[in-house]
Amino acid sequence: MKLFDCPHCGHRLYFENAQCLNCASSVLYDPGHARFVLSGTGGVFHCTNADECACNWMAEPGHAFCRACMLNQLIPDLSVDGNRRRWIRVEEAKKRAIYSLLAAGLPVAPKRNAGDEVGLAFDFLADPIGGGPGGGRILTGHGNGLITLNVAEADSAERERRRVEMGENYRTLLGHFRHELGHYYWDRLIRDDPQRLSAFRALFGDDRVDYEQALKAYHANGAVPDWQQGHISAYATSHPWEDWAETWAHHLHITDTLEMVHALNFPLGRLETVEANDLSRGDTGGELQPAPSEPGAVPEPFEKILARWLVLSEASNSINRCMGLPDLYPFVISEVTAQKLAFVHELLTGVAKETGTKREPAEAF
Repeated sequence: MKLFDCPHCGHRLYFENAQCLNCASSVLYDPGHARFVLSGTGGVFHCTNADECACNWMAEPGHAFCRACMLNQLIPDLSVDGNRRRWIRVEEAKKRAIYSLLAAGLPVAPKRNAGDEVGLAFDFLADPIGGGPGGGRILTGHGNGLITLNVAEADSAERERRRVEMGENYRTLLGHFRHELGHYYWDRLIRDDPQRLSAFRALFGDDRVDYEQALKAYHANGAVPDWQQGHISAYATSHPWEDWAETWAHHLHITDTLEMVHALNFPLGRLETVEANDLSRGDTGGELQPAPSEPGAVPEPFEKILARWLVLSEASNSINRCMGLPDLYPFVISEVTAQKLAFVHELLTGVAKETGTKREPAEAF
């Protein structure tokens, strides 16, 4: 994520802004060019959801909704107290996830038909009142491009309860979106490409292992004691698909956060003093390279990106501890996990080269 400028006065804008706090101009985010524009000028209009869920993106030309909202298939029942507030939080996280996809040059397009495998769709649902038949719950997940999310995750207390219940180090709305989107792009980028699939299996394992049985075994027995040697999270050990989705999500966490560090012009100093997993050390150069979202950016080797991330995550965790807060990034990146992250990075770098990292509207695969 980066910082933005008001198109009228040049004052700083943030990704969720709908109005400039300096000149009071009404602004809209243009995802095709990763910038803000003035509302109502040049045929630019608010998304229909501006008044419904505080959407601050411009409507796509010829459409009532913006590029993000047109992906929605179902939204929560707004007559239920609290659901509108939950939906607003869900949409904020979804838009940040989509920002990263567009920055990487990935196609982000709605399904042409509900049953299509290609294209994205979102269902934002709530548990049935009273638990429903058999005490059923809405489960967050992915299936053929349809991503379902339980809007209860938008409540911090409920999300924390589930995090503790599941024994997770980290659980956020943005993390959910990035993880589930990882499943979708595995289907699009790896599944039907023999060369990529072979490289994936050599690093992540054989995806042909029965998925349902693997998940049952994981929930019954948990992860093996030394799981941190080869996986970014305990859940990543359950199946190669989950390992991929977790690794994909972390790659987006890392690159998105480092883009903001670059936007804030924070130098990360030198790495010679950093002791972290015996990974390569060297001079960061004191400044981040342009992020993939910036035109003309030259992709960096992931080794350099990871080196900066190790500095930043150690600093962030230490600062949080000084404030009595949990670590911002409570994960260990082993050499094997670094190789998996590099695999994701090289894949996305290849996609960016193929697409020119353009943010113009792209058709689905």
